[in-house]
Amino acid sequence: MPHPFVFVAHVVTEVLNEGFLPAARALGLDPVIVTDLPGDHRRHFAQEGLPAYPGAILGCDVFSPIAILETLQEAGITPRAVFSHSDHLQAATALVAEYYGLPGKDWRVCFAAKNKAAMRQRLDELALSPCWHRLVTTPEELTEILADCPLPCVVKPREGVASLDVSRVDSREALIACCEGLWQRHSGLALLIEEYLEGELYTLETLGDGQRFEVLGGFRVELSPPPHFIELAAHWGLDLDQAVIDDVVDQIRRFGIGFGSCHSEFVLTPTGPRLIEINYRTIGDGREFLLDETLGIELLSTILRLHLGEPLPGFDIARKGLHIEYVKATRSGQLVQMPEAFRQRWEDGFVDFHPLRRVGERLTLSHSNKDYLGVLRAAGDCTLRLKERVTTALDSLTWEVRP
Repeated sequence: MPHPFVFVAHVVTEVLNEGFLPAARALGLDPVIVTDLPGDHRRHFAQEGLPAYPGAILGCDVFSPIAILETLQEAGITPRAVFSHSDHLQAATALVAEYYGLPGKDWRVCFAAKNKAAMRQRLDELALSPCWHRLVTTPEELTEILADCPLPCVVKPREGVASLDVSRVDSREALIACCEGLWQRHSGLALLIEEYLEGELYTLETLGDGQRFEVLGGFRVELSPPPHFIELAAHWGLDLDQAVIDDVVDQIRRFGIGFGSCHSEFVLTPTGPRLIEINYRTIGDGREFLLDETLGIELLSTILRLHLGEPLPGFDIARKGLHIEYVKATRSGQLVQMPEAFRQRWEDGFVDFHPLRRVGERLTLSHSNKDYLGVLRAAGDCTLRLKERVTTALDSLTWEVRP
């Protein structure tokens, strides 16, 4: 295995083990996993019913590009490609790819996209998506910005994911209480405070090879009521003027997005589209599998081919109605009943349910996407019929959480 395809990973994820790894093997590649949790990954592949993992699993501090380079050197591996699906590891992966002279993302753009304060700073420098924002790490710094802070505003960890610990606050008293509560749990946590952007939330899914850039489409997202920002459902299709989409594309391109997969989130405000986040990786929460299955472009394989240096192919994207609903816990406790996985097919599509938790697990509400119990996905040609089938499928699901 002199020139394998190296996957840089943190926690065990379905999208790697059931998505990208099979896609790599289908391309005839020799995958190697480099992770800071090698034991977790080995235990995953040792489970009954799973095929043995044919490649190497190497352990190191994957948040350090130097540690990744040293680990590959010690293993005698010169990679053919280096890739990660993890939010946290894009910059380190990009630096490793750059060291080997391999196709990859600009690590500076990866850092700016992941670090929410750096993202806002970069957008300011480029005069894009104006948004009042301040970074605070202490009560004293918070006091200094209270008079200028617009209300309502949003508090979020600088390097958070999945809307974890993200809250809307409507008063200065609530802002102080929110920050102090987060600092009690995470001393010194860097918090980004930014103005609340009113409007519908959308995503934009894109691919690029460094030269060509392609918009795959996007989702309209339904969120939980304030103060939290939990994604409840997503509907494929951007019912927007082309000028709005072109505006968002121009913003992320000027930000530096151009290679590989990118998942951007924006709000359509009365003054135009304003970026909320740029996630320089493929969309998650089950939507990557839905797009891979329904767009007719073999999304996951295409992403890997880009990291092998292949050009972005021409696309004929299938037109499908796509819908996702997330079943989430509403209380902490022990999960004692959970629907089993199922898939129902019909001529023009399907509906399926995939549980994300197991009976017996102890749940602690986080008021984020981490509270999902399962995901229901559906695809079909007729939007009206699709909605009816989704409603029927949701009504059939039952679960129970006991204190």
